[in-house]
Amino acid sequence: MGGNVGAPSVVNVGDLRVLAKNRLPQMVFDYIDSGADREQTLLQNCTAYNDIYFRPRCAVATPSCDLGIKVIDQKFELPFLLAPVGSSRMFYPKGEVVAAREAGSAGTGYTLSTLSGCRLEEVKAATNFPAWYQLYLLGGKDVALKTIERAKSAGFSAIVVTIDTPVSGLRERDVRNGTKELLSMNPITMLPYISQMLVKPCWLSQWLGDGGLMSFPNVQLDDGPMGYTEIGPALEQSVVTWDDLAWIREAWGGKIIVKGIHIGDDARKAVELGVDAIVVSNHGARQLDSVAPTIRVLPEIVDAVNDRIDVLLDGGIRRGSDVVKAICLGAKGVLIGRAYAYGLAAGGGPGVARAIEIIRTDIIRTMKLLGCESIAQLDSSFVRIPDSWKQY
Repeated sequence: MGGNVGAPSVVNVGDLRVLAKNRLPQMVFDYIDSGADREQTLLQNCTAYNDIYFRPRCAVATPSCDLGIKVIDQKFELPFLLAPVGSSRMFYPKGEVVAAREAGSAGTGYTLSTLSGCRLEEVKAATNFPAWYQLYLLGGKDVALKTIERAKSAGFSAIVVTIDTPVSGLRERDVRNGTKELLSMNPITMLPYISQMLVKPCWLSQWLGDGGLMSFPNVQLDDGPMGYTEIGPALEQSVVTWDDLAWIREAWGGKIIVKGIHIGDDARKAVELGVDAIVVSNHGARQLDSVAPTIRVLPEIVDAVNDRIDVLLDGGIRRGSDVVKAICLGAKGVLIGRAYAYGLAAGGGPGVARAIEIIRTDIIRTMKLLGCESIAQLDSSFVRIPDSWKQY
């Protein structure tokens, strides 16, 4: 069992984070919580929103607010979707299925990571709203082609191609927690680190009951699903380039979203290659440290795209006001990752539902205080940004 995610003390996403930390072993919590290197970008992804100020219209009655958005011709009842978060089954039994179900119940979309512990067919069946499949080329082109066909047959409505993982970033907390040693399943190398799992008996019993150390059933190699310890080397052998979009598009035949755009030049390249949308993302600050926070570079990307395709954003979103600020600066919608992962780790489905509800309620309150009754009406006139943000 998880923490009491419905308690009066659970007011914001930070409170769910505390519950998640209390329930999980240190290495699992840090897998969710940590960033690359010195974690500069991890911090700034969140704090950059503090530099944006609202410009409200007062004495305006807004009895209701329309939160609906349309992205790549797909309708969602909320202006945020759930981002791909790998290894969610490590946080809570059947984690990806649980999160997808709650996303659908809330009227929004779910994006499934290639690095899922649950079969993609099972995840798609859990939601009645559009679900997207995030694609790594782990195992090579032939393996990816088989996965694309499975995603198509299962009913996923878009492929999200992640382009910012030529190698795994250095997450120093993982090194210090002995993640590599624990995954080795070698009793000798595990011994110095295993106590962090033993002191969380509730999590441990649920994890073992769900099968323990998982493999990745959506990456089917010749000898079976890819194992956990194979990820790092496989990423380095399966770098995504712009040229790969051609065969991915041919195989998929549907909507393609490119995730991991940092600069205007790459955004223009994506438009030229005919993708349907892009996600301004630095991988939750887990790859290259010292890149700018995503909200900071959003204006550059929006200018580069010039309304030709949809622009989404992820990174650092912890409050509904963050969502509103991103949409004011030109994002069509946003993806949230850690915010719902904390909820999943804290209390399974009710935790995810609580994270979604916290952010949804924040958005409505913010919009009413701004004097704006519809997501579609939000624009840059509702915010003030530093002059330096206009210089690329």
